[in-house]
Amino acid sequence: MKATIESDLNEFVSTEKAPTRAYVLHPDLKTGNGMRLPKHALAEATALAAALPGLEVVGSEIVRLPKPHAGHLFGTGKMAELAERLEAEEVDLVLVDGPVTPVQQRNLEKEWGVKLLDRPGLILEIFADRARTREGVLQVELAALSYQRTRLVRAWTHLERQRGGLGFVGGPGETQIEADRRAIDDQMVRLRRQLAKVVKTRELHRASRRKVPFPIVALVGYTNAGKSTLFNKMTGADVMAKDMLFATLDPTMRGVELPSGRKVILSDTVGFISELPHQLVAAFRATLEEVLEADLIVHVRDISHPQTDAQSEDVADILEKLGIDKQTPQIEVWNKLDQVPQDAADALRTQSGRQDDVEAISAITGEGFEALLALIESRLGEERLDEVLELPFADGRRYAWLHAQNVVREEKQTKQGWSIEVNWTISQKGRFDAL
Repeated sequence: MKATIESDLNEFVSTEKAPTRAYVLHPDLKTGNGMRLPKHALAEATALAAALPGLEVVGSEIVRLPKPHAGHLFGTGKMAELAERLEAEEVDLVLVDGPVTPVQQRNLEKEWGVKLLDRPGLILEIFADRARTREGVLQVELAALSYQRTRLVRAWTHLERQRGGLGFVGGPGETQIEADRRAIDDQMVRLRRQLAKVVKTRELHRASRRKVPFPIVALVGYTNAGKSTLFNKMTGADVMAKDMLFATLDPTMRGVELPSGRKVILSDTVGFISELPHQLVAAFRATLEEVLEADLIVHVRDISHPQTDAQSEDVADILEKLGIDKQTPQIEVWNKLDQVPQDAADALRTQSGRQDDVEAISAITGEGFEALLALIESRLGEERLDEVLELPFADGRRYAWLHAQNVVREEKQTKQGWSIEVNWTISQKGRFDAL
């Protein structure tokens, strides 16, 4: 069943010398929230398509849509107009920048004689192509199966025509759909079991890291904001950093030494994006657990992007959905100053200089890099230390103080008293010694 699903998801992506000719459509719905301009949404959708190997985008356009047609998405006249254009461009695959129902997909494919993929399906394809770790691969497979399960009405329509009779009772088509759904459900159960084991292993790794007194600094941001480029500059790592959407999918963690000599763990994470398929929000929540546990969140923004404010809102929305603790300190990094006109860049430098939690930088040129490291250090607060204390039973006052300060990690009783592992700041250690 797994092979069947994978082949169905990848049947339109060519890995041969001749790429699949793709055409991108952005339906401009009047019911939109108005935050994202159609031309920028189309540019992002085109960049998404370009991020998938084997595709050649031969055209794109915005389609004005007063309201979506229940069965075809587009009206009859617009469908016919697009059909001519697709035929003239010899298009193999149409990418619709938005959700398309299974019925709409089936009807449009029949009308145009090409394969069709909606935005959630395209993002799934990119995630499948980029995932590298075992957990990432499993999560993508699980999300793909969940997505595919809703598309079975399309996959098996050819069987409905074979059943004969009046159609009042189910025939081979319905039977096959149910059998395939069961196979998908069984495979999803197996994947969840495998994923649980992988997540448990990662939890052990995280538990080991918790014993190391290094704070975690998580880089987050909209996809293609420059997080991986900044991560590479800060760590000297060689994480994939390209000018394409979703260049990084699996989180990467490296140790970094700040100018003061203090050590931190820096985490580079998958880029966020608007209208992320709900299957992937759930599937990748475990991958983003480093963000949930971070001592500091660094929100990297592409300040040169014309819709940087809308992207920032999307990131904030996803962080909220992930359940980020509002007490976790956050700072903003306005990246890509090198791609902004000089006068605008000067204004951004002045504006960021007036804010305590913002730094304007260029990860490419290195501008603002030292100031960013200083800002990170200042927001992390006091350095924490791990120590083991031996307290006699008679020292109940200091024992109670440690628990009141919430610095105790582990403790065990000995013949003489308590052996306590603590994680505390230097000032807390000083106050304890003074008791």
